[in-house]
Amino acid sequence: MSQKATTPRTGSPRALADGLIGVAIFSGSLPATRLAIADLDPLFLTAARAAIAGILAAAALLLLRQSRPGRTDLAGLALVALGVVIGFPLLTALALAHVTAAHAAIFVGLLPLATALFGAWRAGERPVPLFWLFSGLGSAATVAFAAKGGAAPSLAGDGLMLAAILVCGLGYAEGGVLARRLGGWQVIAWAALLSLPLTLPLALLWRPADPGAVGAPAWAALAYVALFSMLIGFVFWYRALARGGIAAVSQLQLLQPFLGLGLAALLLGEAVEGRMLVAAAAVAACVAGARLFARPGAPRLRIWPEPRRPGPSRSRP
Repeated sequence: MSQKATTPRTGSPRALADGLIGVAIFSGSLPATRLAIADLDPLFLTAARAAIAGILAAAALLLLRQSRPGRTDLAGLALVALGVVIGFPLLTALALAHVTAAHAAIFVGLLPLATALFGAWRAGERPVPLFWLFSGLGSAATVAFAAKGGAAPSLAGDGLMLAAILVCGLGYAEGGVLARRLGGWQVIAWAALLSLPLTLPLALLWRPADPGAVGAPAWAALAYVALFSMLIGFVFWYRALARGGIAAVSQLQLLQPFLGLGLAALLLGEAVEGRMLVAAAAVAACVAGARLFARPGAPRLRIWPEPRRPGPSRSRP
């Protein structure tokens, strides 16, 4: 079953809807991961969620008779697997052993900039300078918040979260490019399937010695990150990136820190400090401005009037 190439259209309502659904699903990833590592080893959690997703992806690809990706797509799928199937889940699981889910959620404010940067590199998108100005200010606000530290500052936790954002941004951008040719859900399905020969043996190797000692909340959290965070969320997210453009759609992630903070407070009982809300609001304001200038035809910043170009000369009779 061949896929028709998709041409991105900035401002597409369908891309906006898909992107919002994806962001809402991803917002539960950090709280669920924090809940899971209370009883499960982070290495097992990373391998198990990817292995479960790979098995389900294999079934879907087989039942729906999807054609295999071309050889030229394999390198891109490897980057997707490295970024979002293995890299981001592992790094965030390790980070959440040092910081709270509420603290980690602030770092998601860096994802729009990271995704846009990799989108400019991998997809050749060229937003106007004002886009980069607003994205840079949002990133600066996030870094300033992290530098002050929370109730329990952790250099290791913050470093792991920054690394997670970088690999995730690469995986998002590369997946958005591939989704234009392969389709949204097919990209994450093939990436999870290609990772299965590695993730399944590791999941079996690192499985809990006594599964009965693991609480039901941890197993439920594993099910969420395997099914929703690893598969269903990407069905909507990669389709949105393919339809609406990587730079423009990635800015929807400005909502994720707010949702993540709320879920951390609701599900984990974590305290949401006022300074966290201020940092999230600053990031949201900056990235919202960036989204206005994400389209190729957006107005450019002019510090002084541009000189008039001489028109064609007219000879007098």
